[in-house]
Amino acid sequence: MGIMQTVTPVSHDLGSFTVRRALPSPKRRMVGPFVFVDEFGPARLDQGDGMDVRPHPHINLATVTWLFSGDHAGAIEHRDSLGTFSTIRPGTVNLMTAGRGIVHSERSPQAEREGGAGLYGMQTWLALPDGREDIDPAFEAVSNLPAIAGDGASATVIMGELWGERAPTTTYAETIYADIALEAGGSIPLDAEADERAVMLTGGDAAVDGEGIALYDLVLLKPGEAMTLTSQGGARAVLLGGEAFSTRRHVWWNFVSSDRDRIEQAKEDWRERRFPTVPGDEEERIPLPDGEPKTVSYP
Repeated sequence: MGIMQTVTPVSHDLGSFTVRRALPSPKRRMVGPFVFVDEFGPARLDQGDGMDVRPHPHINLATVTWLFSGDHAGAIEHRDSLGTFSTIRPGTVNLMTAGRGIVHSERSPQAEREGGAGLYGMQTWLALPDGREDIDPAFEAVSNLPAIAGDGASATVIMGELWGERAPTTTYAETIYADIALEAGGSIPLDAEADERAVMLTGGDAAVDGEGIALYDLVLLKPGEAMTLTSQGGARAVLLGGEAFSTRRHVWWNFVSSDRDRIEQAKEDWRERRFPTVPGDEEERIPLPDGEPKTVSYP
């Protein structure tokens, strides 16, 4: 069988929407450079409600935010300590490189709240390679992403090279990331070149080489084997992975690093307000948690 391991995410019910965290997991720490994988929605929030993730810090990683199109499509306003303001919408990938340190917030736009904000997408974190963990922070929003179609399938290449197309999105290690939609009876080959790769079914039904996969499970695939993703009734899925890291990454709250002392320094810096503030969102911040926190914080 082509499926090597299955990780069932931990679900966090936030009342109006659910977040499903597949990485980090006791069963699996990373898939290529991906050290954190969250899927949220599909959800339609009550009128007036929205996502409000207050300013919080990151180090030694890059965050990737991708929203799905469709009935529950929404938008998220991103602000960061570089002075960036970007409205994330389906079809545009937001890549925020924390490097030596960045602070950002994520909130639903007011127009979205008035009509009942939609939420359906992924947030993933990429560990930065050895020797590049403390690079300068940066931000980019990329919309001119390549798309492929055929055999009842379509896909957007978010990062890296897949199906002969390369996304212009910056990569720091070899990375693959794609959003796949299958019609009923559709199929798409799963490129085999990555050191590590996984598929998450985010809607509908799908199988890998005839082996069914459960909704929201992160399914790790054997390296080097050409496989095919199929669906009987239609599906949405993501393919992700890339270069295997030889050095372990430690994760504490919103901090990721190969060096535990670097994380301790980041904790102290946030506690003592040494990180920069977010222009336009200076009034609030998420305090440093006591004890052992959940990775990342939601409202």
